[in-house]
Amino acid sequence: MAFDISMVIVLITLCIIFMIFLVFDLFGRDENYGYLSYIVAVIPVNYFWAMGGNALFAYILLFIFWIASILRDTIGVYLKKDKEIKYLKKDKEINSILLYLTLGILIQLIITSILPATIDTEKFWFFSLPNVHSAIFEVSMVTGFKITATILVFLVIVPLILDVKDEEIPLPIVIIFVAIFIIPFLYLSYIWIPEATGVLTFLFSVVLFVILLLITRGQGAK
Repeated sequence: MAFDISMVIVLITLCIIFMIFLVFDLFGRDENYGYLSYIVAVIPVNYFWAMGGNALFAYILLFIFWIASILRDTIGVYLKKDKEIKYLKKDKEINSILLYLTLGILIQLIITSILPATIDTEKFWFFSLPNVHSAIFEVSMVTGFKITATILVFLVIVPLILDVKDEEIPLPIVIIFVAIFIIPFLYLSYIWIPEATGVLTFLFSVVLFVILLLITRGQGAK
């Protein structure tokens, strides 16, 4: 596809707006608007997609934007006691990260239910998502999509695991915790090995369940 100069300028401007929220803490304002980067990230990506851009590349960009935001906030959580990090906001919490990332994902899903399906997308229920197994995509781009999607899920799970380490968590809560990740595990399994989606999801869920049992304590444990 060919973008005219006006479309390129708008796209660049939208990306700059995202960058403003990504580095919002650098402005030294005592406000938490940096979390909005998870939501603002969907704007330039979907503009690119709506203007006829490659759907798979659009999602790679979206995942990269979210990964950058998660890395920023994860550093803010686990280095909050480091007095030398002058411009890093110290009161970031895992719950806030998950809340705004979830809002960003929900908004993206709503948008995909509105945008019409194209030759490079497929319908999952009501949502038009990139068909990663379509022959129209280059292998390198498909691999990039798979890797960024995997990194995104990994970056969400690891901080949560660290956050609950050595905490007293009853078994039913551990099961609920694992159940929350079944959908991302399903999608990762589908994009990597579609013919083994079910068994891979089951494997990932069991591994996460075992890890949580090992690092958490039951009620009444000393």
